[in-house]
Amino acid sequence: MVDVAVILGALAALIALAYRGVSLLLLAPALAVLSVAITGDGPIFATYTQVFMRAMGGFVIQYFPLFLLGAVFGKLMAASGSAAALAQAIIARLGTRRAVLAVILSCAVMTYGGVSLFVVAFAVYPIAAALFRAGDLPKVLIPGAIALGAFTFTMTALPGTPAIQNAIPMPYFGTTPFAAPGLGLIAGAVMLLGGWLWLEYRLRRLGPGYGTFDDAEAGLPQTALPSLGVAGLPLVMVIVLNLVFTFAVIPGMDTGYLAQSEYGDTDIGQLRGIWSIIAALCLSSLGLIALNAGRLWDTLAATLEDGAQDALMPMFNTASLVGFGAVIAALEAFGLIRDWVVGFGGDNPLIGLALSTSLLAGITGSASGGMSIALATLGPAYLDMAQAVGIDPALLHRVTAVATGGLDALPHNGAVITLLTICGLSHREAYGDIAVVAVVIPVAALVVLVALGTVFGSF
Repeated sequence: MVDVAVILGALAALIALAYRGVSLLLLAPALAVLSVAITGDGPIFATYTQVFMRAMGGFVIQYFPLFLLGAVFGKLMAASGSAAALAQAIIARLGTRRAVLAVILSCAVMTYGGVSLFVVAFAVYPIAAALFRAGDLPKVLIPGAIALGAFTFTMTALPGTPAIQNAIPMPYFGTTPFAAPGLGLIAGAVMLLGGWLWLEYRLRRLGPGYGTFDDAEAGLPQTALPSLGVAGLPLVMVIVLNLVFTFAVIPGMDTGYLAQSEYGDTDIGQLRGIWSIIAALCLSSLGLIALNAGRLWDTLAATLEDGAQDALMPMFNTASLVGFGAVIAALEAFGLIRDWVVGFGGDNPLIGLALSTSLLAGITGSASGGMSIALATLGPAYLDMAQAVGIDPALLHRVTAVATGGLDALPHNGAVITLLTICGLSHREAYGDIAVVAVVIPVAALVVLVALGTVFGSF
């Protein structure tokens, strides 16, 4: 039990110190090595180089293209004015009476199209602030509206989303981004409707009054923006090309060579989803540049560089958490925790998978980091259990993805801290609404998903 306490203490320290701004690049390996030193479960240097770094490097090798291309695409959307044009178009059609819904949908359209949630927060906030001021609506609801549109249903539930949370399960379960589409749509509807109704309720309770503001919130962007068609086409391309490559192009390719050792001794079922998103984001980025050549040409090199740089910190923070998880998973005491979690759902692996993924996402404050730890340590066991009872791996994929999108948004989450900073609000002022729309309601959606999946299977 002492070694179990060491693991729990390391996880608690990870939360507390990350919340205080300590870099995960330093924190994750330090706590991993310290845990090994205290428990005496292995040699310290070998654990760092052969366990932590191998797991961290493996994650980078597999997923860096998605982080890189997603960040570049998002930067191009912002630099071309496409992000602002889309947000303004939605807001113009809904007006100030539906300001909350306008902000939610603005974020949802962009994140579902592949724009990074960090980019969305920066792009939408000035427009949301102007809209809320025009309607004299309380500013404290803006973070909740942005979080609902960017951090929830488009990140984990909607089929086909290019979010990394929807990509990570694919090689583990041999699935595609469109796994369990019907269940994903239902879970997404629970999140969207539940969160929207909560924010509308809060709007009525708070009444009019925007609050204090500064010059940066004075109005909408005044620069020339692309038309709605030009702004929206790259997002449509991401979704359509993802479908085309997933179900038409890649299945028709001769990929037998993947079984050779130099190509990883694998098969196309493990790679189809990742290849599809890579192709979709590459072609959509090229299309975006072509459509906005006049707006982007003078700053194209700088925009691409900024996008590449934006990918590095999220990539390596998440990879560091994966390395930390690999070390913790190698400790003998983790076996006790794993057996408890796996056994929690009894004969239903969906319950254990949902619980373990949710807890690890909450502990690490990262949806992708928690998911990666859960799948790396428990994924094969859950897949075997599911196949033994006839559960479609597509259902495991959707449960895993949705399970990451609840407890991950606890106060120490990096996206939450960034969003509140952008909005100029504190946790005390605005986190309560974020907690409801990004934690409580997504957990409820997960319960609905597991219940429906248990009764009806994958659809």
